[in-house]
Amino acid sequence: MDQILYNVTVKVEHDIHKDWLRWMKRVHVPAVMETGMFIEYKICRLMGVDEEDGITYAVQYLCPNMTTYQLYQEKHAYDLQKEHTERYKGKFVAFRTLMKVV
Repeated sequence: MDQILYNVTVKVEHDIHKDWLRWMKRVHVPAVMETGMFIEYKICRLMGVDEEDGITYAVQYLCPNMTTYQLYQEKHAYDLQKEHTERYKGKFVAFRTLMKVV
């Protein structure tokens, strides 16, 4: 089966971006990885984009296959996303993309 790259692009407001990045590295991403559904992850800061409204990051999680990704969505995604939304409500925008590694 093909590996799946789950990408979460998040633009965070300037006044919280340092706290957000620290929380992502220490709390959120470790919690996602502890689900056992992903092989590895990367946190990247987008370059060459307008940062007037905030700093944009891409958080990428590598999943072994689509079945495992779907299991993550069913069992874990809602609670993890809810915790993030409650902590930073109104201070970020996010969108998710799914890619097949070729």
